[in-house]
Amino acid sequence: MKERSIELVEGFRHSVPYINAHRGKTFVIMLGGEAIEHENFSNIINDIGLLHSLGIRLVVVYGARPQIDANLAVHNKQAIYHKHTRVTDAESLELVKQAAGRLQLDITARLSMSLNNTPLQGAHINVVSGNFVISQPLGIDDGVDYCHSGRIRRIDEEAIHRQLDSGAIVLLGPVAVSVTGESFNLTSEEVATQLAIKLKAEKMIGFCSSQGVEDENGKILPELFPNDAQKYLENHEAIGDYHSGTVRFLRGAVKACRSGVRRCHLISYQDSGALLQELFSRDGIGTQIVMESAEQVRRATIHDIGGILELIRPLEQQGILVRRSREQLEMEIDKFTIIERDNMTIACAALYPFPEEKIGEMACVAVHPEYRSSLRGEILLEKVSGQARLMGLEKLFVLTTHSIHWFQERGFMPADIDDLPMKKQALYNYQRRSKILVTPV
Repeated sequence: MKERSIELVEGFRHSVPYINAHRGKTFVIMLGGEAIEHENFSNIINDIGLLHSLGIRLVVVYGARPQIDANLAVHNKQAIYHKHTRVTDAESLELVKQAAGRLQLDITARLSMSLNNTPLQGAHINVVSGNFVISQPLGIDDGVDYCHSGRIRRIDEEAIHRQLDSGAIVLLGPVAVSVTGESFNLTSEEVATQLAIKLKAEKMIGFCSSQGVEDENGKILPELFPNDAQKYLENHEAIGDYHSGTVRFLRGAVKACRSGVRRCHLISYQDSGALLQELFSRDGIGTQIVMESAEQVRRATIHDIGGILELIRPLEQQGILVRRSREQLEMEIDKFTIIERDNMTIACAALYPFPEEKIGEMACVAVHPEYRSSLRGEILLEKVSGQARLMGLEKLFVLTTHSIHWFQERGFMPADIDDLPMKKQALYNYQRRSKILVTPV
């Protein structure tokens, strides 16, 4: 019992930086109809309520594809598609509105639940829906009239921001009104994507049946750039996959990231707590689609030696870093990771593994003076920690004379010389008296 209590405390402590980082930010959450009908949906709703309680501004967009198909089937109405887009005639529109309307009421009811002994006890969440999205018809294509299938004409982002500022969750579905007073059936991925872009959301989050985007071996890809996600999307569309949760979300995520949304997260709707694990842990659990950057984080090559030397020499002269000769750097270049911007090395770090003791040294951490107020140090720490885990290492240590608090703020704890690998103990410089700090990876 004591071990479980310690695990709970440690987990909560590690989540605090993410809680602080997310507070006040706008997230758009895309809930497909498959997620809504799954038995884990009540846990997803509870976790959305928890995000709201932590001060995150939430816009929830729900889809209704399986519910609409089921309603059409009950009424012996066949679903018609043209170029993989639903054709919604007048009769179908009524059935679409029935399905979407029921989901809106059900989701609102669940978010409004505040009974004792439930995760939403005392939450009193204000859920707001309305005509924030104005639609227009898709029109006619190749002689096929899409009828009441539509697309977004405009979004009243100011009105949505007012609701978010007042502490409400904004809930929007796949049916929107037009300036002519008609209703049109939209795709939830278009609604979520355009909302994320217009609201300048920090994140767009979606759900699928797996943990995230899988490679050909079934392994989850933790991160994708939009171009890579686009290739994955095209490959799946080539084999006829146009409507899976993964494909629909990626279709929107590529557009969102290219339009300024920093991160789009794809997680499983089947795993309890996936939303919290993705947002409040260092490694996450699903796939992130992230904005292309002018910067590149990569392993160093022999061609980077000049840039690394230019970066570290001033720090060596100040006594902050131990001096490395060019010859030593050439021999150890495979240990280095750099951040490159416009062909200039702006940050670097090295990882020296000691496999026998399952520990590694993070060394020669340097960031260009013009970029020290940014997150480059954290990016390097994250990359080096990832490399250490892949090597089977369990801990990282640093020897530092000037950056003690920086490392402690990121989870490193003071340690003794006896905690170092034997080879490193023999090389410890007692005149320099570097502080030893250790963290698990």
